[in-house]
Parts: sequence; C-alpha cells; structure tokens
Amino acid sequence: MYLKSCVFIFLSLFLSSILFAQDLLLTGVHVVSLENGQLLENRSIHVSEGKIKAIIPAGELPQGNRNITKIDGKGSYVFPGLAEFHAHLPVSNDGSTQLQEESMWLYLANGVVRIRSMLGHLSHLELRERINSGKLIGPRIVISGPSFSAATVIDPQQAADRVREQKQEGYDHLKIHPGLSMEEMLAIAKTAKQEQIPFGGHVPLEVGIRNALQSGFKSVEHMDGYMEGLLPATLTIDPTTSGPFNLNLVSQVDWNKLPELIQLTKATGSYLAPTLTLFDRYFGYIPADTFRLAPEMKYLPGPLIQQWVNTKKQLERAGMLDKEKVAPYLAFRRKLFLELHRAGIPMLMASDSPQVFNVPGFSIHHEIALMSAAGMSNLEILKTGSIVPSQYMGTESSWGKVKVGFDADFVLVENNPLLDLKTLQKPTGVVIRGQWISREELQGQLDRIEKNHLRN
Repeated sequence: MYLKSCVFIFLSLFLSSILFAQDLLLTGVHVVSLENGQLLENRSIHVSEGKIKAIIPAGELPQGNRNITKIDGKGSYVFPGLAEFHAHLPVSNDGSTQLQEESMWLYLANGVVRIRSMLGHLSHLELRERINSGKLIGPRIVISGPSFSAATVIDPQQAADRVREQKQEGYDHLKIHPGLSMEEMLAIAKTAKQEQIPFGGHVPLEVGIRNALQSGFKSVEHMDGYMEGLLPATLTIDPTTSGPFNLNLVSQVDWNKLPELIQLTKATGSYLAPTLTLFDRYFGYIPADTFRLAPEMKYLPGPLIQQWVNTKKQLERAGMLDKEKVAPYLAFRRKLFLELHRAGIPMLMASDSPQVFNVPGFSIHHEIALMSAAGMSNLEILKTGSIVPSQYMGTESSWGKVKVGFDADFVLVENNPLLDLKTLQKPTGVVIRGQWISREELQGQLDRIEKNHLRN
C-alpha cells in the first residue's frame, strides 16, 4: 500500500509539472465576480506562468501561437477559491511530514487555496519552502511563529527579542495567546511595528480588548475579548468559575457598550476571525460522540479523533457544556458576529483547523454554513475567504479575484455559489499556481488519505 501511495504521488506531481510548463485554456466557464456579485457567462480563461493572462469569450483563442492545453470547464462556475485564515498545521517533530502533506490535499479538495497557520513551527517553514519551490502541491501559506503567552514570555525585553527572532527566521505573522502582561504586550507591539510584522490572536485578560486594539492587533481571533469588553467595569472575572471563554458570564453583557467598541475597532483597522464552528463543535452542547461519527473524521488518525473526544467529554462531565449554559453564549456570538459585520468590520474566513472536530478544508464549509445562518449574505461570505484576506495581507492587487494579471489560483464548482453555498463542498477542479487539478485527482487523493487512516 505504501509503494502504491508513493507511485500515485509521483505520478500526480509529474503530471502537474507537465501542466505547469504549458499554457492552460479553461473553456466554457462562468466567472463569478466577487467585487460586484456579477457573472461573466461563457468565458475561457487563459493561464500562463502562474498568472491569469486573459479572460475571453468562449470559442476565442488567446493571441499568439502557443502550446495550449485545453480543459473543458463544462459550464462550471469559477471563483477565486477560499482562504482558511485560522489554521493549525500539523507539527513534524519526528521527521514525518505525512499529516502535513495530507492536510494540503484536504484543503485543496475543499476549494481552499490559501491558509494562514496560526501556531508556527520550524517544520512549517520547510513545508512552505517545498510548496513555493514546486516540490509539493498545496495551498499558499502564511505562517505565524510560535505563540507569545504566559508560558513563553518572561519579561518585556525577552518578548521583544522573540519578535525579532521570529521575523529573522522567516515567519510572516505573530500569534498572541493568553497570559501576557500589559508591559509585555506593549513591548511586542512596539517591536512588531519596527520589524513590520503583523500580530494578532487571543486577547490577554490583563490587556483587554480596548488596549489590544490600540496596541495594533491586526486580527482578533475568535472575536476574543469583545464579550469581556461588554461586561460591567465593576465585575471581577474569576477564570475558575467563568467557564471556557467566560461563557458563564454572558447574561451580564451590556449591549449598550458595543457601539464604542465598534468605533474603536474600525478606527484601529483591525480584522476579526470569528471561528464560529470552533465554538459550535468544541464548546457547543452537541455531544462529542455525534461529531466522532462525522464523515470527514475518516481523513485523520484515529488517536487524534479520540483525543478530541476525550477533551470535549471532560468538559461535558464537568457540566460546562450543558445546553442551558451554552445555548445563550452561542446565540450571543451569532448576534455579535452579525452586529460587527453590519457595522463594516472586516471578517476573515476562519475555522481553526485542525482543532477539535474541525477537519482541514471540510471545517470551512461548517464555518460558511454558520455565517449564513447568522445572516451574512453569500457574496459577503465569499469575500471573507478571498478579497478580505488579500486586503489583510496588503496584496489585494495580486490575488483574491479572478482577474487578468492576478495569480492563477481559483476553483471551479457546478453551480453559482452566489446562489448555492453547498456547491463549494465539491469542486469540479482547482487551479493553484497555474496548475490544473481535476475532481478525479482530488477524489483520488482523498481516497488515498482515507486508506492511510483505516480504523481496525
């Protein structure tokens, strides 16, 4: 089985390298514009050297004599693909890169062409290099360094030194975790500005949402800190009784404080990564055994799934996830998400994968369903996974749209995603760095990964 798997990977890479060397012409497709929600019907897309060279009426050929590989789009709808902007790439401590490589295919098979990994490791830098050099097929990757937390930061000077070290090592982003003091946070923020490296993450309790935003948080993960910012100033939070993410305190939220927080968030230019599905699955009241049986769990190792089950069941046994406790908190998060979105605060598509019951790629579709249920339109949802993350990275002129001159990273689906979000779950094909990957190849990779993790 291992030999067959290696042969399959070799052939896939060989065929992809051939396609990459040729120009591609995808014919008979409809191009979805996420800038205005309009549709360019019956088009052909010319791809060359990893870029979109032309979008022309179907039946026409691009100018010049080229060796063009034609691919029949069969009436598929083309959109820029999705970005998972809160991922956790597997760590390779023992030299095995199997789970990392499998994660790349799980993302691509679900139409995810970019990820921002939010808890970095040196093996992630190696993975990114392999992908950028063409040795491995996978989404484009932005990597945060190892987190800044109470466990890794001892004082402001050491925190500042770690910022410089991570910048020098080649990380793209900094990740903040709980436990930092105000002085440590300010040292990180000051040095990050000097080094021109963005930072974001959780909001340490001592720092608070207002100070976090003013310090320069580029992204607030999980909408962390906002509920605490809406609690009475006289309230002292006791982490031993307040529950995960202080969910037991939701009844004391004062919505009258939200306009001021919205104004501050907009003034500081911060983005939000809601990760609605993380809370629905990890901290929600649906039992762990229900998620254990979800179809996509077959693509991950059994011991990892069992670890997730044990983690959630521990909270269940403690009574922390009883429906009467959790349901009001989840309703609060949905309302907060929609209020912040309607106020114009930019949202990043993020599902926190792979985390508890969030399988890479597949979890993005759970996130999409929850954003839709909360009241966000299909167009705005698609923007959170394309245009908005490109703006976040300051690269909106090169990706996030299906447009001439942009990176040839896009996805084909059967139906118009502006009308049918479920069509995103099964791409008919993916183009990444100008390379064409068919539905058949994507399914073949999924089948291979499933066999790697067959349960006894």
